[in-house]
Amino acid sequence: MIIESRFHGPPGSGNGGWSAGLFAAGSGAPGPVEVTLRRPPPLETPLTLTDGEVRDPQGLVVAQVRPTGDLGAAVPPVGLPAARAASAAYPGLVDHPFPGCYVCGPDRVDGLRIFPGPLPDGRTAAPFTAPAGVGTATVWAALDCPGGWAVIGPGRPYVLGRIAVAVDALPAPGDECVVTGVADGVEGRKARVRTALYGPDGRLLGRADATWIALPKP
Repeated sequence: MIIESRFHGPPGSGNGGWSAGLFAAGSGAPGPVEVTLRRPPPLETPLTLTDGEVRDPQGLVVAQVRPTGDLGAAVPPVGLPAARAASAAYPGLVDHPFPGCYVCGPDRVDGLRIFPGPLPDGRTAAPFTAPAGVGTATVWAALDCPGGWAVIGPGRPYVLGRIAVAVDALPAPGDECVVTGVADGVEGRKARVRTALYGPDGRLLGRADATWIALPKP
């Protein structure tokens, strides 16, 4: 497995959701899968997956992959107009810790350009147009950042630590979908979040439970 450089999140490392989705697909595990990132996923580096551990060429553990049970309840959907209105207020448009992120970075004209903004009830929502070549890793990526933006604040960046995903179906290229996110709680540097992806007909396509980790303050 190789994470191509265009799928980066923070500079020099893979986007957490995309990387985790790649690892989950490589595991071949049925049903919901949980991926724990042990170090920033390296780019353009051959990675091997054996006995549930993703390792780099030096043998260092990058991630751990395992089947998991049922996830929490899906974050409820909103209509596309509400998602577009929330996205217009996306905080990352003016203050983004990683503006080159493949999923939510405003600098990436070639990225997924998912810009999750706040809803009145504290959830996040964003429209998402499925790209050509959409696959399992794309859905994992789409379910990543909208959860993080439920807790990311000015001067308080977070990165993905662990994510468990159930994929029910893939959107078709060009489908206008909606992704929603919510924070379930923050304890110290750890935040528990959930996300859900809905197709143009309102059908649930995938959902995730995740733990995000706040980076130490400088």
